[in-house]
Amino acid sequence: MPLPPPSLKARALRLLSAREHSRLELGRKLARYAEEGDDVEALLNWLEQNKWLSEERFSESLIHRRAARYGNSRIVAELQSHGIGGEQLQELKAGLAEDEVARCCEVWRRKFNGKVAADAEERSKQMRFLIARGFSQKAVRAAMKGVDLEDEFGGV
Repeated sequence: MPLPPPSLKARALRLLSAREHSRLELGRKLARYAEEGDDVEALLNWLEQNKWLSEERFSESLIHRRAARYGNSRIVAELQSHGIGGEQLQELKAGLAEDEVARCCEVWRRKFNGKVAADAEERSKQMRFLIARGFSQKAVRAAMKGVDLEDEFGGV
């Protein structure tokens, strides 16, 4: 005899045990399984009240996963696509801006072995790569100069 399908609450808890989700993302995933009489919004409210679902934890988790590879604009766009906005988004932007140049230099160093481009073609290739990753022009210029952050900022 087959097992009955898991309840909406069980699905939500299983999804949240794997990784953090935004309210919007979890709502979309659960809506596929909602049957008549199921209230997805009430379940999401209950999860938030019991600290199972947290926009702040989700944001921190996403930033932690993406910061080593992507720039601020790409991370902010992803946060917005998950329904994070307003004052919380502004605070997250400010936190990301503090170390964008260092992250950009590290991505550049890993990808191009820290070799400053000798010709214009290679230089534009490196710049396009970093810009596509979501780094700002300021951060890209700093990385392209081959800035050694330890020398310039005293070991940052």
